[in-house]
Amino acid sequence: MNDDIKKNSLDYTLFSWSKQGNLNPIQVTHAKGVYFYDVDGKKYLDFSSQLMNVNIGHGNQRITEAVSKQMQKISYSFPGTATDIRGKLGKKLAEITPGNLSKALFTIGGAEAIENAIKLARIYTGRHKIITHYRSYHGATYGAIAASGGDPRNHPVDTQGVPNIIHVENPYFYRCPWGTNSIEECGEMALAHLERVIQFENPESVAAILFEGESGSSGCIKYPPFYLKKIRELCDKYGILMIDDEVMSGFGRTGKMFAIDHHGVTPDIMCLAKGLTSGYLPLGAMMVTDTIANYFNENPMILGLTYSAHATCCAAALENIKIIEDGNLVENAAKMGAYMEAEIEKLKAKHPSIGDFRNTGLLGCIELVKNRETKEPITPWNAKPSDMEATQKMAAKIRELGMFTFVRWNWIFIAPPLIITKDEINKGLKIISEVISIADEYCN
Repeated sequence: MNDDIKKNSLDYTLFSWSKQGNLNPIQVTHAKGVYFYDVDGKKYLDFSSQLMNVNIGHGNQRITEAVSKQMQKISYSFPGTATDIRGKLGKKLAEITPGNLSKALFTIGGAEAIENAIKLARIYTGRHKIITHYRSYHGATYGAIAASGGDPRNHPVDTQGVPNIIHVENPYFYRCPWGTNSIEECGEMALAHLERVIQFENPESVAAILFEGESGSSGCIKYPPFYLKKIRELCDKYGILMIDDEVMSGFGRTGKMFAIDHHGVTPDIMCLAKGLTSGYLPLGAMMVTDTIANYFNENPMILGLTYSAHATCCAAALENIKIIEDGNLVENAAKMGAYMEAEIEKLKAKHPSIGDFRNTGLLGCIELVKNRETKEPITPWNAKPSDMEATQKMAAKIRELGMFTFVRWNWIFIAPPLIITKDEINKGLKIISEVISIADEYCN
């Protein structure tokens, strides 16, 4: 039976982002809290919440009960119907999202939320260009991956990508494109660069600026404290919509309900998924302001999905938000994030390969270098497999030691479920420390 799990999965299904030959996936059987287990009973500490989405942890039966109750009433009805659970979830999202964000279009996941945000921005403004960061990831569908222009996952399809996506540099202070001496100065340069691009591209052609609420898989690049406020000002100056991608950073992940709450800014459109249901069922949402919503009272909104406002998925989401609130998980993310930062600061003294640790709440990334002065990465960005020796060794060691998290080039991501405790963090960092010892061997 154990062999069938792996064999059937490999023989009859395709695995994302991978060569299909010689795969050796973990054969997961069950999960609870911050751990999951394989067919041999081996326990893995989930230090990245799977894909940074299992915010409430694994196996919470409150979701099971909520979904079961909903399915006893109705599991699915076409998106043109009104259901009790649809309205309740929409109302809840309007209450917890910032400012005058007031209505939700429900999607299947994050990529579809981004797709619809791009389409809506173009419909609403009558403009066509979308500006995004080079170092960003917004999803795998054609529009979303085109917006993720600096992510190598876009490269195989970029000649076929959605047109009129414009990219700008991030305020990546650790590797500042302008060689600045402070994160604030880097932010000012990035903003000046962005405004020049807007002017070169013709402001009247730019529909939206699409940025992540907090950088995720591109290296958890920290925004300067004023950055998103200045972006809001630029949008208002030129009549451009501000789209906030909170797919990864939403629902407590950063120690606020949404990452943009750290900046006191209200976007025109907010994209949600992942932590919306903590991955228990697939669901996304595109929130819009009352101004945008009112526009479509008299103008048709030509957007839609077969599974929009899926009743069962909405039930999972509403209960998931209640669990986050009842358990004070947003506050715990902030508290445990601060503890994590202090402990990793201690590790810096032990490991010369730790160049930087960028973290907000429980969304963090350790950047590993061969030399702290030159900042030469342990593994180059978008390295070929032949240049990935250190990364491959570290990834294998993490799995061997009973942990699951992502090692990407010279980054180790740390984004555990929001229920994590200090003891569990200590266990995780003990493993991380042992893994980073491999990187230390490459220092010069």
